[in-house]
Amino acid sequence: MKAQSVLGSAALGAGLGTLLLPAAALADTTVSPATTPVGGTVVLTSTCNPKSGDALFHVTGPDRDQNVRSTTAAAGGGLSAELFTAGFTLGTYTVTATCGDGSTSGSATFTVTPIGAAPAGTGTDTTGLLATGSTLLAAAAATASALILTRRRRRRTAAPA
Repeated sequence: MKAQSVLGSAALGAGLGTLLLPAAALADTTVSPATTPVGGTVVLTSTCNPKSGDALFHVTGPDRDQNVRSTTAAAGGGLSAELFTAGFTLGTYTVTATCGDGSTSGSATFTVTPIGAAPAGTGTDTTGLLATGSTLLAAAAATASALILTRRRRRRTAAPA
């Protein structure tokens, strides 16, 4: 009975995923490259349908809150625009896109670095990794302490009186 319910749940999940995947795949915004020096250029691309009008890219970050209108049709479909980062403050910027029909097309980030600097990291939040590592260390310390106490007790009970 368990195997049937697991298979039924898997089939239902696969069916829903198949239905929802095309809609999720349509809503996408990318920025290339993800890291650029001050004065560099990033290409903003959205999967908006060019027939519904221009895409509007909203750029927010340390010193920006501006809109950039799409200028060309992207090679793989959708719309794109170039953004020059001259005068940008160093930091991470978020780009959200709104299609001409009013639908949103997701968001992406890019980082502006100093000229000649090493590329920045991926910006991944490591808080969860740090918490997991700390928990594992605490568990290992507790286990080691328990083993030491157990050995001490054995020695005391085994020693002649």
